[in-house]
Amino acid sequence: MKPGLVSLAGGNPYLQSLPLARLAATAAAIIAEKGLEALQYGGGQGTLELRTQICEVMAAEGILDADPDNVVITAGSQSAQDVAAKVFCDPGDVILLEDPTYVGALNTFEAYQVDVQPVVVDEHGIVPSLLRERIAALQAEGKRIKLLYTIPNFNNPSGALLAPERRQEVVDICREANILVLEDNPYGLLKFDGVLPEPLRAANPEDVLYLGSFSKIFAPGLRIGWALVPAHLKQRYYLASEAVTLCPPTFNQLLVSTYLRDYDWHGQIDSYRAIYAERCAALLAALDEFMPDGVSWSRPEGGFFVWLTLPEGIDSYPLLHQGIDAGVVFVPGAAFSPTTGPSNKLRLAFSAVPPETLREGVKRLAPVLAEAIASHR
Repeated sequence: MKPGLVSLAGGNPYLQSLPLARLAATAAAIIAEKGLEALQYGGGQGTLELRTQICEVMAAEGILDADPDNVVITAGSQSAQDVAAKVFCDPGDVILLEDPTYVGALNTFEAYQVDVQPVVVDEHGIVPSLLRERIAALQAEGKRIKLLYTIPNFNNPSGALLAPERRQEVVDICREANILVLEDNPYGLLKFDGVLPEPLRAANPEDVLYLGSFSKIFAPGLRIGWALVPAHLKQRYYLASEAVTLCPPTFNQLLVSTYLRDYDWHGQIDSYRAIYAERCAALLAALDEFMPDGVSWSRPEGGFFVWLTLPEGIDSYPLLHQGIDAGVVFVPGAAFSPTTGPSNKLRLAFSAVPPETLREGVKRLAPVLAEAIASHR
């Protein structure tokens, strides 16, 4: 990266808060004491110990009835999305998703030649009445809708939190239309106040395939995620996952298991919440201080991202290069949309950036946006 450049682009966890020296000793001990297991092939579904511990993590997220037999450990939740598309979709089938949504999911679904169709969202997530209308319209066209992919907690990139009163209605609408809900929840534990909304899966074990990950709450480099699969679909999903990766990495699973067993992972989540809350507040304060008239932004209650909206007609993509020249980088909104064409949105990430650097980044970005707005008038 260019020296002196402030990156507000990457959605990275703040790993400096982890006990790295102790983790190094733990990793060494695993090799010394369990090396023949750690470095060998493992079971395709993942270790029973970690699957059981994952059920405890999901209990903290609000899912109290998870069975380790229905958990499949994957190479991050990205792999879990891939397997879901592979198992449940044929070319031309429709996957509904929020607009905007996670760029990695868009890329995954594109690889399977599915028809991704956006559903309308507002600052509180999916609008149930408009979801129902969208499904009816697509079915009237003869479309086969297989999945609704949603990030209900602190959507990447918008930071939106699906309103609690909408959650069951969204699942009910999909159930009536025979659409499986694919709930991706990597940020669920990272609500700043620790008061967590109930996952869609909590009351709907047969209608929701739930994806989780240690990438945001522990270490993304380990590439350990999971799928909690409805019991009647587990075997199909597991076999497809095993065909892709053979087995999740045994050493990484043992390290995650030891972390969950021997470390205060709940306390680490509390630390993350405090760090990210402080950084989000710093970013919002800088936006309040420096942004020109005509720019608005989200005010997330958790997660990693703030979503900016520029006046209609301004394309954020060309502004990326101007931002880099000014010493700051962001992600243009078009990357997160299933539709083609320019976007007047952009994403700023605060999770890995100290408060004073966030302020400097926004200070550098503001004149770029002000010039674009002035030129557009």
